[in-house]
Amino acid sequence: MTRFWLGGYGAAMDGSADGIGLLAGDEGREASTLAYRGAVVETPSPSWLAQHPSLDVVYAALEGDSAVQAFSRSGESALTPLGPPAAVGQYVCHVAVAPNGSALIASCYGDGRVVRFDLDAEGRIVPAKPDAAAALRAALFGEPDPEMPADTPDGGRFGQSRPTSGVSAPGVTGVTPPGDGIAAIDPYGVGGDRVSHAHAAVFLPDGRVATTDLGFDLVRFWRQSGSGLVLDHEVVLPLGTGPRHMVLHPSGHLHVVTEYSCEVFTLARAADGTWSVVSVTLTSPIAEVGRDFPAELARSRDGHFLYTALRGSNTIAALRVRGGGEALESVALADSGVDWPRHHLVHEGKMLVAGQRSDTIALLDLDERTGAPLGIRHEAQVPTPTHFLPVR
Repeated sequence: MTRFWLGGYGAAMDGSADGIGLLAGDEGREASTLAYRGAVVETPSPSWLAQHPSLDVVYAALEGDSAVQAFSRSGESALTPLGPPAAVGQYVCHVAVAPNGSALIASCYGDGRVVRFDLDAEGRIVPAKPDAAAALRAALFGEPDPEMPADTPDGGRFGQSRPTSGVSAPGVTGVTPPGDGIAAIDPYGVGGDRVSHAHAAVFLPDGRVATTDLGFDLVRFWRQSGSGLVLDHEVVLPLGTGPRHMVLHPSGHLHVVTEYSCEVFTLARAADGTWSVVSVTLTSPIAEVGRDFPAELARSRDGHFLYTALRGSNTIAALRVRGGGEALESVALADSGVDWPRHHLVHEGKMLVAGQRSDTIALLDLDERTGAPLGIRHEAQVPTPTHFLPVR
């Protein structure tokens, strides 16, 4: 049976979801019978979900409550809380779990915080150490050092890596902050009216973590340490592009979709470990900046195609991966079948699309040869869907 855990927005986020839902098809039939089976656990606005790599544990970003929580699977289609919610920053919108199950990274859109939690052997979220967290808050939000020059996020040249001085992450739990350098990643308005909006995280094969900052137009690369995260370097994107979500390609390239400029930036890692932009591609030649706002970025299983959803025109843009993964080519644009496609997922040669504003999901066929969406196979009513996670 095809089944998906379903994230959604509840009342606090102007939605109608009661918690983590279940989307399931009929036994022995294809995915075109998918239907909403109700909430499997009540929790407020679980807008993004992540699976533990080896345990039956699911993690949720409780966006409206500024918290993350772990849930253990009980039976075939039920989840129960695994410990209480853990507080993070404002409007936490994304969670990512380390490939070895040791840590969870939460990205907070509202205040730009990137928060790292350790996970124990059962998958529980390990609470932050209060003293370390208090020290970090004091260092971040206390009086800045008047002797230290401001290091604004747009101080580097487009697409180039900008080194840092071992700066600790804003809001990261369990980090002892350094004595200087905090202003380099101050999430509260360095560089005029710009405000930090952390949006997503990806664990890299070398153990580092990449995160996007939609407000400061940055892709940040962090080193993990015993006490949290330490900023390694940043890649500066053009002003106003708005990097949102990322896909790590099998070739080793990192593809980043931008919410405001409707582009996909491709980053490559150099021999010295620094990353830089190697190509930029429009999501679609007819994408309209200011009307279209790309959301998720997903890839086909073989890595030959990438897909992004354009909220506004409510379309799905398909891009072919060229060369050794370093270049993209726009190949198709199709109706998403929903209003405001917040998330989409390629699964068994088809695509699921979550319509945040239409309270529906759509199932699209994909052409295996060209990668193009072929049409809408199935639709179902779902309360304010925001994320799909296959039930393992």
